Amino acid sequence: MTEEEIKNLDKEVKKLKRIASEWASQMHDLVEDRLPAGYLEIPGIAQSTFDACAAWAKANAKLAAIQKG
Repeated sequence: MTEEEIKNLDKEVKKLKRIASEWASQMHDLVEDRLPAGYLEIPGIAQSTFDACAAWAKANAKLAAIQKG
């Protein structure tokens, strides 16, 4: 992988981490502000948060493996 590709992957990892954090924030807001009335929102927000975290973990593992050599 070229230096440019590694740099782009690092940017992607940071972007995915930000997205995962935004979903986690939405989950937090649901817990703090809208439960128990908003309980029907739990599955959608939880799945989106899980998916975002999984995408970050996959990209982060790929980056870590490349950086190790």
